[in-house]
Amino acid sequence: MLIVDSHQDLAWNILTFGRDYTKSALQTRREEQGTLHALHNDDTMLGWPEYQSGQVALIFATLFVTPKRFCTGDWDRQCYEDGLQANRLYRDQLDVYDRLTGENPEKFLQIRTLAELERLLKIWELPSKSDGNLDPSQAGRPVGLVLSMEGAEAVREPGELEEWWERGVRLIGPAWGGTRFCGGTREPGPMTAEGFALLEQMADIGFSLDLSHMDEKAALQALDFYPGQIIASHGNALALLKGSESNRHLTDRVIHGILERGGMIGLVPFNAFLKAGWKRGDRRDEVNIDPLISQIDYICQMAGDALHAGIGTDFDGGFGLQSVPMGIDTIADLQKLAALLSEKGYATDDIAAILGGNWISRLRQVLP
Repeated sequence: MLIVDSHQDLAWNILTFGRDYTKSALQTRREEQGTLHALHNDDTMLGWPEYQSGQVALIFATLFVTPKRFCTGDWDRQCYEDGLQANRLYRDQLDVYDRLTGENPEKFLQIRTLAELERLLKIWELPSKSDGNLDPSQAGRPVGLVLSMEGAEAVREPGELEEWWERGVRLIGPAWGGTRFCGGTREPGPMTAEGFALLEQMADIGFSLDLSHMDEKAALQALDFYPGQIIASHGNALALLKGSESNRHLTDRVIHGILERGGMIGLVPFNAFLKAGWKRGDRRDEVNIDPLISQIDYICQMAGDALHAGIGTDFDGGFGLQSVPMGIDTIADLQKLAALLSEKGYATDDIAAILGGNWISRLRQVLP
């Protein structure tokens, strides 16, 4: 079954740690052993061979830089103090994706249009090619990249959105922490006048709106206001995290709003999002894959079908191997979810939808 992952911070990792995602995750781990890379971001979960063996056909690849107030050390060079600096850093990340796809067209392709998506899917329908001497995971198909902006501080004024669209960005999440547009993670608050102006222009152009990281009050306002497609690319249900008071997780009211709008939610296999109170540095074996299955099932039960749940790993987005459930070693292991969902009673078609089909369906609705 094809997998679509709706959140990976590839450009941030490439610029911060020099990670090369044409290599295997295992090779990168060996090369980074003893460096500060794993200390700050854990061991990588991602690499092109693992995309192949895991049938990961498509990724929502982000533009992300950290507000200066949240930077934790000199190692994090992707930090901004104001909109002008954010704009420059996000453009640098666009250039990273242009280089990644331009220099490795057999491995990575930017997906900007419906025609490009359909061509990619036809390639993945064909058998993997191998010369007989190469490991099958090394002789596969290009991975599609749909560009997503996480935190919209790079947009200095709504009129710039046309240019971001022309550069390939198709989804925008206005928040990470709080921004001038709305309240966000750890910094609650509503939509602002600038935020509503941003959403209005986004809708005119055709962007999808990502509610991930938005504070509940802002998310509910956006659900009422935004006429276009609404998703949460990477977020888990707060109701299953008893004791957590973080506004990072999705409340039932926000989930209901997304479902009523026909939206999608990408569930996150991060231990801190699966077990309340777990934090980086705690024992990894405290969490297995079952809570992730429960998160998926929670969305499906609330929706009454399996058409609104997907996977948004956030792998390498500040955490990696040391912080994911036991049983997942690289992104290729997401294929294990199929058997676990089947054991829970999900039909084959529903499993295929959850692993990738639902995201593909949404992209078919919105890509030009």
